[in-house]
Amino acid sequence: MTGVTAPSTINRSSRNQGLGLMLLVVGLVVGGFLIMLFASHGQASPVIGVLLACLSAAGVFFLFACVFRLVHFGMAPTANDLTQAIADSSPDGMLISGAGGQIVYANGAYLGLCQGPAQGAVTPVERLFSGPPEVSEAIYRLAQAARQGRRAVEEVRLAQPVDGSAGGVAWYRLRVQPLPRGAGQSAALWTVSDITRDRERQENVFQELQQAIDYLDHAPAGFMSVDASGSIAYMNATLAAWLDHDLAQIGVGGLKLPDVVAGDATPLITHVSGAPGDVATDILDVDLKKRGGETIPVRLLHRVAFAHDGSPGASRTLVLDRGPRGDQDEAQRAAEVRFARLFNTTPFALAIVDVSGRILSANASFLRLFGGALRAETGEGRVISGVVTDGGRASLDRAIGAAAEGRSTAAPIDAILVGRDNRSARFFVTPTGRAGSGGEAAIVYAIETTEQRALEAQFAQAQKMQAVGQLAGGVAHDFNNVLQAIIGYSDLLLANHRPTDPAFQDIIQIKQNANRAKNLVQHLLAFSRRQTLRPQVLQLGELISDLSMLAKRLVGETVKLDMRQGRDLWDVHADATQFEQAILNLAVNARDAMPNGGALSIRTRNMPQAECATLDYEGLVAADYVLVEIEDNGTGISPDNIEKIFEPFFTTKEVGKGTGLGLSMVYGFVKQTGGFIYCDSVIGKGTTFRILLPRYVEEAGAATQREGAGAAMAPVPGEAAAEEVSVAAVDHTGTGRVLLVEDEEAVRKFAARALASRGYQVLEAASGREAIDIVQKTQDPIDLVVSDVVMPEMDGPSLMRELRKGDPDLKIIFVSGYAEDAFAKNLPDGEKFVFLPKPFTLKQLIETVKTAIG
Repeated sequence: MTGVTAPSTINRSSRNQGLGLMLLVVGLVVGGFLIMLFASHGQASPVIGVLLACLSAAGVFFLFACVFRLVHFGMAPTANDLTQAIADSSPDGMLISGAGGQIVYANGAYLGLCQGPAQGAVTPVERLFSGPPEVSEAIYRLAQAARQGRRAVEEVRLAQPVDGSAGGVAWYRLRVQPLPRGAGQSAALWTVSDITRDRERQENVFQELQQAIDYLDHAPAGFMSVDASGSIAYMNATLAAWLDHDLAQIGVGGLKLPDVVAGDATPLITHVSGAPGDVATDILDVDLKKRGGETIPVRLLHRVAFAHDGSPGASRTLVLDRGPRGDQDEAQRAAEVRFARLFNTTPFALAIVDVSGRILSANASFLRLFGGALRAETGEGRVISGVVTDGGRASLDRAIGAAAEGRSTAAPIDAILVGRDNRSARFFVTPTGRAGSGGEAAIVYAIETTEQRALEAQFAQAQKMQAVGQLAGGVAHDFNNVLQAIIGYSDLLLANHRPTDPAFQDIIQIKQNANRAKNLVQHLLAFSRRQTLRPQVLQLGELISDLSMLAKRLVGETVKLDMRQGRDLWDVHADATQFEQAILNLAVNARDAMPNGGALSIRTRNMPQAECATLDYEGLVAADYVLVEIEDNGTGISPDNIEKIFEPFFTTKEVGKGTGLGLSMVYGFVKQTGGFIYCDSVIGKGTTFRILLPRYVEEAGAATQREGAGAAMAPVPGEAAAEEVSVAAVDHTGTGRVLLVEDEEAVRKFAARALASRGYQVLEAASGREAIDIVQKTQDPIDLVVSDVVMPEMDGPSLMRELRKGDPDLKIIFVSGYAEDAFAKNLPDGEKFVFLPKPFTLKQLIETVKTAIG
C-alpha cells in the first residue's frame, strides 16, 4: 500500500518546472531565428509553416510526457522518490501535518492504522487516538508540542488496537518533531510505533523475575546483600522470618548490619579485602540476633566482588542455620557452634597463622584492632607481622617460627602498631601442633595495651611529680629554718644598731636577700602544695578585670592584650593573691615567648559538667568548672619540653633570665585549690594554658568558712593575725611563762632571745618528749606553748594532744614552713590553735605571742 499525498502541496514541492520553461524559451528563440533567416532569402512562407507545425507537435508531445511522467523536471527527482519509498516502507506510521493542521503526507503504515482513507481524507492523530482521559492528556501534550515546534514523546495504552484488529490491550509510542520547509513555513512529523510486543516481553521478564524472587524468598536458606556502607540492601523472606524483621524496612536504609549481627562480629563481615576485579569469598560462623535480642548460630558464605578501583561492591551472602535439629551429627555440630561463638565473641584478638605468619582466620576483635593494617593496599597483605612496626616484627616472626617447631614461647611480645597514633599491643604466640605445608602453625593472641601504657606513663609522671614535690617540700622546710635564723638574727642586730651605724646598711642587705630567698622557698612550697593559702569565695571576672592595668604594664607596648570575660561566672574558692600571681606569671611567660610582639588573650567562661565530659584531658574529673584561658601566638613549646614545664627549676630561658619556678608555682596553686591546668602548644603558632577551677556552691545553712583547716584562737591566724595586731599594738612587751619547742637550735635560740628581751619567761625544749618532761617538772603553770610542727620523735599536733590531756585550755602557737592544711586536717574538729608560718620576723613573733596570751 503506498502513501497518499495532496497535489496542491506535494507537486509544487517535489517538481521543479524551471527546466521545461527553459526548453520552451530556447525552442521559440531558435524558431524565431530560423524564420528570420529564411525570410531574408524570400522563402519565409513554406518554411514558417513547416516550423510551426514542428513546434506544435513538440509541445503536444511534452504535454503528454509530463502528464504520464515520461519526463521529470527538476534537479533531484530520484532522491525525492527514494525518500518517499523509505517512508512508505517504514513499519511505523508516519504523518506530516502543516502549520494549520492540514495533512500533507501519510505513509502506508499510518493508513493501515486508519483502515485506509475515508473519501480521500486521512484521520489526524488527535482523532485516531481519542479515548480515555489519560490518552487524551498525552495527545494534548503532543499537539501542544507540534504547535510550538518542539519534540515530544508519549506512550499510550488502549483497550483495543486502533486498526480494529483483535488482540486485546495495545501499546503505542507517539512522537512528534518539527520539519522546517523554508519560506517561513513549518510542518510536523508524527510517528506512531506499535510497542505492544515489547511490552509483552517486558511483562514476561517481570513475571519471571517475580517468580525468581519468590523462589529466593521461600528458599530453605537465608540470603542477604550488604552494601559497602553496612546497610542491608536485600534480605529474603526466610532470613527475615528467622530474625523477625519486617521486609519493608530493608532496602531503604532502615536496617544496618549491626542490627542483625550479635556481639562484635560485624568486622568479620565488613572486613573483606581483595585486589581490583577480584571476587573474595569467606566462610564465617557467627551469631545473628533477632529483633527481640535472641541469637541464633549461622554459617555465612560471604562473597564480595571488587570494582576496578578496588572498592568493594554489594555482597552476596548465603545464610545457613546451624541451630539444633536432632540429627546424628548434632554433637559435633554443637561443638563447632560453641567454638565459633567462643572464637568470634571473645574480647581478645585471636588469629590462626601458618609458618610464614600469614593469617588463615581471625576473629572480630582481631579485625577491629588490626583491620586497617591488614588491607591489601598496605603491601603486607594478610601477614601478621604487617600490623606492627619494624621494632616488633623480628620478635613476632621468631615466636611464630618457634611455635611452628612445637616450642612454646610464654614470654609476651610488646610492640607498637602500624599507623595507629602510637597505639600498642601485647602478643602471645602458642603452637597448634598442626604445622605443615600451608597448615596452621600458631595461634596469636593480642591485647591492646595503649590505655595501659598511657596509665603507666601517667602514673610514672604523677610519681615523679610527687617525688619532686616531696623533695622540694623537704628542701623548702630545711631552708626555711636557715632563713628563719638569718632573718631573726638580722632583726636582733637591727634592734641594737642605729641607722647611722656603718653596719646598719649591711644588715639591711642581708635581710633583703633573705626575703628574696624566702620568695623562692614559697614557690617551692607552692609546687609541693604545702604553701599557706587563705582561700575565699572569689568572682574571677572582677579579679581579672582589676589585673588588666598591671598586666598591660608587664607585657609591654609590643604585645596586644585582649581580655574577654564570660557572663555570670560561677564563684570559686581560692586564694586571691596566689591566683593573681599565677595569672601574672603566665602573662610574663607569654610576653617572653613573643620577643617581637604579638597578641595575648585572657578569657574566662563557665564550663558545665556535660561539656567537661567531652574533653580528652588526662585525669580531668567531670564537674562544673570556671575556665581561665591564657593564649599567645608566640614561639610555642616543643613536645619534648611540654611534659617538663611544671617541674621546679626547669626553664628554656637563657641562664640568669629565669628561676624555673614560675610554672611550678602555678601548678602547685591550681592543684592545691582542687583544680586542673593543661597546656596545648604548637611550635611557631603559640601556646594556650587552660586553668579549670572547681565551681564553689555554698551548702545550705553552712557556717562561715574558716581561714585554713584549723580553728584559730585569734580572729585571723598566721600572718593575717600578726598584721592586724601590728596596727593596734604599740607596746610589744609582755609577761607570762612561754614554753618554746623547736628542734632547730639556731631558730630556738633566736626566738628565746626575742621573747626574753620583751619580758617573757622562756622555757626551751629541743623535742616533744623534752617539752612533756618540762611541763611535768614545772610547778608554775605555763601560759603559752610555741611549738614547731615537724620534729623528730613527736610532731607538734601529737605534742598538743598530750599536753591538753592535763590542761584542755592550754594555748598553743604552731610555727612551720608548711601550710596549715598540711597538719590541721589530721587534728580533731574543734581544736584551737594559732598558726605562724616560717620564716617570720621578730615583730611578727612578738605580736603573735602577745595576742595569743591575751
